Amino acid sequence: MRSIISILVLAFCCTVLVSLKAPSGAPVGYETMVPYFRVEAKKFSETVKGLKDAIVAIDTSDSATLTRARAELRLCRLSYKKIEFFLAYFFPSSAILYNGSPEVEVEEPFMEWETPTGLQVIESILYEPASALLKQQLLEDVEVISSSASDIQSLLFNFNTNDAGILQSIDVELIRIYTLGITGFDAPRLKSGIEESYAAMTGVAAVLQPYLGLAAGGDSVKYYLAGSLQYLTNHNDFDRFNRLAFLTDYALPLQRSLRLLIRDLKLQLSTADSIVNNLSANLFSTDAIHISAFGGKQEASKDMIGLGRKLFFETLLSGNNKISCATCHNPAKHFADGLPTSLAFNGHSNLKRNAPTLLYSAYQYEQFWEGRAKTLDEQIRSVLLNPDEMNGDETKMITSLEQDKDYKVLFNRAFPKAVKGQITTGEVATAIAAFVQTLNPRNSAFDKYLQGDRTAMSDAQINGFNLFMGKAQCGTCHFAPLFNGLMPPAYNKTEIEVIGTPRTANFDKPQPDTDSGRYNTVPISFYQGAFKTPTIRNAAVTGPYMHNGSFSSLEQVLDFYNKGGGKGIGLNIGNQTLSPLPLNLTSQEMENIIQFIESLTDTIELPIE
Repeated sequence: MRSIISILVLAFCCTVLVSLKAPSGAPVGYETMVPYFRVEAKKFSETVKGLKDAIVAIDTSDSATLTRARAELRLCRLSYKKIEFFLAYFFPSSAILYNGSPEVEVEEPFMEWETPTGLQVIESILYEPASALLKQQLLEDVEVISSSASDIQSLLFNFNTNDAGILQSIDVELIRIYTLGITGFDAPRLKSGIEESYAAMTGVAAVLQPYLGLAAGGDSVKYYLAGSLQYLTNHNDFDRFNRLAFLTDYALPLQRSLRLLIRDLKLQLSTADSIVNNLSANLFSTDAIHISAFGGKQEASKDMIGLGRKLFFETLLSGNNKISCATCHNPAKHFADGLPTSLAFNGHSNLKRNAPTLLYSAYQYEQFWEGRAKTLDEQIRSVLLNPDEMNGDETKMITSLEQDKDYKVLFNRAFPKAVKGQITTGEVATAIAAFVQTLNPRNSAFDKYLQGDRTAMSDAQINGFNLFMGKAQCGTCHFAPLFNGLMPPAYNKTEIEVIGTPRTANFDKPQPDTDSGRYNTVPISFYQGAFKTPTIRNAAVTGPYMHNGSFSSLEQVLDFYNKGGGKGIGLNIGNQTLSPLPLNLTSQEMENIIQFIESLTDTIELPIE
């Protein structure tokens, strides 16, 4: 079955190939990139063969055969990384085949999925306690890769592109290195992330070579590229790697220099419809990701934002004229409420879930903890009318607003094309959403550090960042730069995870939580107990934590992850996507991570109304 899948993927890729046409004139980088890919693709195919031979030779009575298979996997992964920029950008289906997620990816709304396959899946099996007993599954997985890799050169049949596309593939690869490579996302057990980042960077260096002499900015690219490679070479211990030094001293300046070179060469691709803004200086710039990509209906004017801010504090929107959005999302509490779960409309019971901060909440494709709303507008409208939350009555709400002279003026200014004097619930939600989209201060100590203030973070916080993005594996779910579930490098989806959060923080006698999460919206087994990955920004001041508010401190949160999540503390979570293996973090390391999280606390300048 999996062989058939690989053939279909190759057929699809070849079909796409024929449609790719280069503009008149040979691209500068084409004659470098294509021969480079030919050579490295052949090497990759050879390493796949070595991996396959090692898996075939696995003997349950000889642990050395398992060790050899892991070593061959490492070589295979390093070889793949040298051509990853090419495959992932021009042939994403092939990239998924070779290095797709080890977890089931559900294609919504069609509810289709395939059994995961690729190098990440093989790694997860090779490190299972009974991996030798799973040899048949390993053989099936490696056969899929092998049958495709043996014919990988066919991807070049009739292949054409242009210089803008080539350079864009490199820019995307840099984001992949900075967010997934150095965090060890692809191979958490091998801990080969730094070596893999070096391998990927050698591919970047090879392809960029013909462009470096075409404009003055090429010297800067050359300098930071050489520095990046040297740093990765000299500091290849995964757990000890100083990621913040790498990013600030070499990696982010490299991205900035490359984007300036691309601009000088007039080879920028349009970013009008893209998610990543390649006109920004680097990945951590405030404008690095287009907020307009996340379901905004229209360009928000200052008038609309001002109206939304006023409505955010407006109690007339509630059924009892006492509750506003700010009741559960208080600016004084960084737009949270400090309760395990928020107080319900009736004033004496509680809602089912914790009220997360609204800071950076606009950078998501789905809203609410389980992602049941697709846009902020939809979420806000739902809260306004929910009998357990604001219990708003549409007719009463609209009548009250239309009878207010000030509001009539504000709505006319915010929605100049709407019928004068007629206010709708949709306009109310849109205006509030426009305001929420502005809640992205990016003025924390961490942000100031990246902007050049090297005194903004302490040594402990710097160490905490390096642990967060490395040994602790936090950065493999809370992705940079927003540290939420927005998946790089395309940032085109929000991750949903099953971590097995218990009902209370008693890990000695854990009780399973009864909240089914996304399963209530999409009733398939993979989503039982699944929730979005929230941002870690401002987490130090927005507890309690988790969807049910079960953890009162970051110490409890870190202890939970250090133990391996729900499975790690003894709960029966069959579909847990978080590794159940302990992280073996020391108490000092966990304290450093908490101190890093504290460095992500923003200053809120919005006056409280």
